[in-house]
Amino acid sequence: MPQSTQILLIDDEKESCLALSTLLRQVGYAVASTHSGEAAFEILQNQNFDLIISDLFLPGVSGIDILKKVKESSPRTCFILITGNASAETAVEAMKEGAFDYVTKPFNFEKLKLQVSKALEKSQLLAENLYLRQQLHGRYRFDNIIGSSLPMQKVFTRMEKVASTDSTILVLGASGTGKELVAKAIHYNSHRRDKPFVAINCGAIPADLLESELFGHVKGAFTSAIADKPGKFEIANGGTIFLDEIGNMPLQLQMKMLRVLQEYEFERVGSTKKIRLNVRLISATNADILKEISNGNFREDLYYRLNVIPITLPPLSERRGDIPLLTRYFLEKICHEMNRPLMPTSKDAMRALEAYHWPGNVREMENVIERTVALADGDIIELNDLPPNIAENDNIHPSLATQLPAGGTDMAAVIADIERQMIRQAMARAGGVKARAAELLRINRTTLVEKIKRLKI
Repeated sequence: MPQSTQILLIDDEKESCLALSTLLRQVGYAVASTHSGEAAFEILQNQNFDLIISDLFLPGVSGIDILKKVKESSPRTCFILITGNASAETAVEAMKEGAFDYVTKPFNFEKLKLQVSKALEKSQLLAENLYLRQQLHGRYRFDNIIGSSLPMQKVFTRMEKVASTDSTILVLGASGTGKELVAKAIHYNSHRRDKPFVAINCGAIPADLLESELFGHVKGAFTSAIADKPGKFEIANGGTIFLDEIGNMPLQLQMKMLRVLQEYEFERVGSTKKIRLNVRLISATNADILKEISNGNFREDLYYRLNVIPITLPPLSERRGDIPLLTRYFLEKICHEMNRPLMPTSKDAMRALEAYHWPGNVREMENVIERTVALADGDIIELNDLPPNIAENDNIHPSLATQLPAGGTDMAAVIADIERQMIRQAMARAGGVKARAAELLRINRTTLVEKIKRLKI
């Protein structure tokens, strides 16, 4: 058994505790031991264990008390209770509280070793199940969408308010701002989380095939329809459907979409049978929908059906204070994927990343960080490791020791720009907490709030 398997042994009989610890270590387990419940609580504040073996009758805090406390904070930890005074009542109580097993002294070590092995197998299964659930739902927690800037905080607030509803949502934002990630976060934080999330890009499918993709078709509906096929709406029933680039939907299909949203039912292509619909619709676009309406390319009545609750994602150029946070996040993610130690960025490299205008938004940043990590020669990302269009950007903010240009400069604007940059960095490092950001800048919180308003940060 690997040494990473951690066992805590609690027994007020020191000789018995020492003997059992020795035997377990000989088998290959990593064992910590203590002789009182109070001491065990102190250890458990700083470390989790795969298995706890505890005497039931300890002075002060009992084994049952420890069991209850552990199950509150670490449900996957297995628990075996040992006592020299067995009774049916205590055994039943221990099992009700979540103990894996219950043994009496004097015990047979070979039997106990088997019980320990089974308990650790259960602990491993619990850990794996928890991990899989966390990967699915935790990946789309609201706090996994990186951003402490004011524009992103407004987005988070609205997402949290609408997640528990079934309201139709329209996500607006430029390409690469994370519209699908927002849709998934809303779905996985809603009561529909255990039902399907189905996404379809309306701009990536030819117009003559999009209707069949959305609503399905029956055999013989058209030449290549050799069998019945359910559409995305049918597959998503009970869950959420995400229609990306809804602005590219053909006009003739927009009318059918409007009827679906009005009547909550549809027919497959080539069929007259009505299928009832129970889905939440989230759509998204990077197009100027109002302009498309005025140009006759999008139905105004459909727009109002889709735009019940709008969520607008700001471009990265309008949330520069989030750039250090995003850089750190992508570095941790990509270095882990490439089995490399975490690579910090130099001040000049970070200054360049903050100054770049990021036309491709967050998606472009992730690609840039991945390429930089893959090609960097050293252990620190330097300015010359970045792509030339970022490293050689004329807008990189100079240091405070910059030279006065020959033609002079607008000193107030330069100072305001420096203040703006420093405040954004402080807010990012402080996780958006103004009091902490003010401490980093050595100013009081009221002054910081006034500067944020004046500088329009």
